[in-house]
Amino acid sequence: MKQENSEIGTIVQKDVVIIGTGFGGLGMAIKLKQSGNDDFMILEKAASSGGCWRENSYPGAACDVPSLLYSFSFEPKSNWSRTYAPQREIEGYLKHCEKKYGLGAHIHFNSEVASAQFNESQGRWLITTVAGKKISARIFVSACGQLSQPAMPNIAGMENFTGKVMHSARWDHGYDLKDKKIAVIGTGASAIQFVPEVAKVASQLHVLQRSAAYVLPKSDRSYTRLEKVLFKFVPLWQKAWRLSRYVEHESRVLGFTSLQFIMNRAKAQCASYLKKTLKDPALRKKLTPNYSMGCKRILISNNYLPTFNLDHVSLETTAIDKVTSNGILLKDGRTLEADTIIYGTGFKATEFLTPIKVTGLKEKVLNEEWHKGAEAYLGITVKDFPNFYMLYGPNTNLGHNSIVYMLESQIRYALKAIGALNKSDAKYLNIRDSQQSLFNDKLQDQLKNTVWQKGCESWYKTDEGKNTVNWPDFTFKYRHKTRSINLKDYHVVKHA
Repeated sequence: MKQENSEIGTIVQKDVVIIGTGFGGLGMAIKLKQSGNDDFMILEKAASSGGCWRENSYPGAACDVPSLLYSFSFEPKSNWSRTYAPQREIEGYLKHCEKKYGLGAHIHFNSEVASAQFNESQGRWLITTVAGKKISARIFVSACGQLSQPAMPNIAGMENFTGKVMHSARWDHGYDLKDKKIAVIGTGASAIQFVPEVAKVASQLHVLQRSAAYVLPKSDRSYTRLEKVLFKFVPLWQKAWRLSRYVEHESRVLGFTSLQFIMNRAKAQCASYLKKTLKDPALRKKLTPNYSMGCKRILISNNYLPTFNLDHVSLETTAIDKVTSNGILLKDGRTLEADTIIYGTGFKATEFLTPIKVTGLKEKVLNEEWHKGAEAYLGITVKDFPNFYMLYGPNTNLGHNSIVYMLESQIRYALKAIGALNKSDAKYLNIRDSQQSLFNDKLQDQLKNTVWQKGCESWYKTDEGKNTVNWPDFTFKYRHKTRSINLKDYHVVKHA
């Protein structure tokens, strides 16, 4: 990690500053280097790289996208252990990319960003860290992602609990869960992975569910030695597998959008799996969703539902009244005693870039501009925030395929924007209001007819009901839209 010019009071000059060392940040840095630009810095709030795969290290953490799709196209991994990679392996893959492409010298760890302000006269961003370090950059790239800020519920009495408390994304591995009475609040994508692991050691486990999830079995297995050999020595074999998985997953978007009746078959599979796994009809009823399939994230697991067959595990669907000093009081008057509470309540997915204060032209503050819900042109760049590019920005999340594919599209677009800026010898590029509005009007109109708008509450939407998270179309269409940059879409501001 570089240390020179890092003292408080000195303004470090860089061409590009990137925030975050997950897939987006590392991918952007690699492509910058490959384009010949070595004048960049990566700011990382933690002590190591890995993004959400560093943060989410809870027991059982794994990907729900096939391993072969969950890697950079330019850096295939031939020795994935399983068809769905565990957390440690994905984190290790990212650290491998960091090392292989020589990014260590560019990364400043323990450097959380507090603010970024655009100076119009200079055409540069001034980025300030929490510690007071200042960096001036022509280009500012956010690769914070949508899953970086844990969401805590607003439950009365949470501060009164005297036992151990942790969020799934802030797992305390030094705390021994063995023989503990544990209450888990939340039953989303993280909880279905750690609940079976916690159940193995807890003396009593209460799982508190607000709404049931659609759960399908996970086709997870170890790769055979032959498969690994073929992946390593016959690259076309791995490419063929990757393509087949991509096509299979890409077709699933139709079930969320134009051909929603396709979900009926998957819904029947969920019901069959539930009936096969749980013999108690009352328990099956509790775990049967009452909303359209796909409205919330569809979950895959082989061991979550069977966990509720265990005698020391209970599923609670009665609403919570408050948290007490020694447990949780339910609305029906029962108290669930616990010495440990684990929150599996997800992330503030709609609060992009929070808590960083980003200030653009005319002193506009990004989160104030987004008070009605975040939006960006192509999910990448925002009007009046010139030379600023987001990776995994508004409406670029997927319900059907690999986010790494989307990130590579966004990285390519950002690089083309930087190239266009250099070629035109401009001070900055600012997306036109008309272009951003046209793009987002069409996007929101398209979202109206998707399954995500079928009346359920989900982390895809703001409190007002605007979906600021998902991309409602094929990923290859998004790649086509981001294949090049049209300077007519921008105000190209020249140097005086």
